[in-house]
Amino acid sequence: MSRPSAPRRRPVGIIVLAVVVVLLLVVVAGLLINRATTGTSTGSTTTSAPATTSTSARPTTSAGCPATPGVTTPAGADVREVVDVDGDGRPDKAWLTGGADRRFGITTASGATFSAAIGSASPLPAAAVVGVVQGDQPIALVDLGREALLYSLHGCAVTAPANAQGAPYTFDRGFGDAGTGVGCSQDGAVLRLAGLDAVQAADKTYTVTRTWVDLSKDGRKATNGAKATVATGAAGTEAVVTTAQEVTMNIFAAAEHVQP
Repeated sequence: MSRPSAPRRRPVGIIVLAVVVVLLLVVVAGLLINRATTGTSTGSTTTSAPATTSTSARPTTSAGCPATPGVTTPAGADVREVVDVDGDGRPDKAWLTGGADRRFGITTASGATFSAAIGSASPLPAAAVVGVVQGDQPIALVDLGREALLYSLHGCAVTAPANAQGAPYTFDRGFGDAGTGVGCSQDGAVLRLAGLDAVQAADKTYTVTRTWVDLSKDGRKATNGAKATVATGAAGTEAVVTTAQEVTMNIFAAAEHVQP
């Protein structure tokens, strides 16, 4: 049996050089990763408090709402910049106040402030999203955990549109029999509001249906439109299912919770 030859020794200088090269590559890779995850991000900054999301720009149609001297955003409100609500081409601000008499409101770039009381006994912190649907209808959705309230922001006012029975239009969050969430969907060239319902089958997959919700021109009425099935046999982790269980203005998404 032959004896194995002794391992060859490598010069110390080569080993040191190799270590330095590896360290440099690690540092450069770390800088590139950091740049990719932070320097080029276009997402909003997350906050520990709840907030308002805005989506879909509104076409410029007016000089904005008339200023309301003496009426402004309440002290202590959680405020975030949102889309143009009054049609003057400038972003506006949405806000929420907490406490027993909590309110949701808008303060426009033109200096107008208008709001409405949040009519719910839910003890959960409120969250809100703001957007424009049907081309020119600014709306807000206030999420209260078990339900989501719909508000029209038409005409420099926060108004709760009435449903077919004359009561304020409200979306279920899975605690009733009318749906699990609310979002927006593209219908041709128009972004439309839709109630969403994700129903789990015996095999743990989901069927998701969408019901259009149409607002009147003055924003005072909301009526159900056509209903369609948008997914069958979907896994619970699929976006079409998770989105159907949320309150968002994103296509299929301030205050106690206001997200820009």
